Amino acid sequence: MEEGIALNRTEAREILDSMMESPALRAHVRSVEIVMEAYAEKFGEDPDQWAITGLLHDADYEKYPDQHPQVITGILEERGEQKIAHAIHCHYTRWGYTCENLLDKALLASDELTGLIIAVARLRPNKLQDLTPKSVKKKLKDKNFAAGVDREEVRIGVELLEQELDNHIRFIIDALRPHESELIV
Repeated sequence: MEEGIALNRTEAREILDSMMESPALRAHVRSVEIVMEAYAEKFGEDPDQWAITGLLHDADYEKYPDQHPQVITGILEERGEQKIAHAIHCHYTRWGYTCENLLDKALLASDELTGLIIAVARLRPNKLQDLTPKSVKKKLKDKNFAAGVDREEVRIGVELLEQELDNHIRFIIDALRPHESELIV
């Protein structure tokens, strides 16, 4: 039996606030938080733990870019949050950590793709309201669009999560749509 999480969302936001100011980065981690919570509900997992993982996955990126994600994972490990820390270590495959569980895989699968989906939505008059997987996949193929999005990470993440790309994209859009006004800044 797994232990419950010791870190609550208020404390997670305080950690985030101490490290991150950028409105764009804050919108990104918020979007990943939303998607992770939605996936937790879909898979019958702990929505708080998954949401906190999404919220904090890039918490140290702005203040400590050369040490990312070591600073945030160190803080989490000190707080006894090894599972969240491990998932954050795993959210970029080139760091050499192995995704061991559904939390790890969902974060990897959601991070880069969520960023791409928000970038696509920003260009559209109706933002997320009528966004389709087809439109997202078209931009996914265009390596000049949102060039910072690592397409290989998207591919690996979707494969590990064992989701069809269209379904994964649709799931993310559906999760983000009710929060559009706070995410598209």
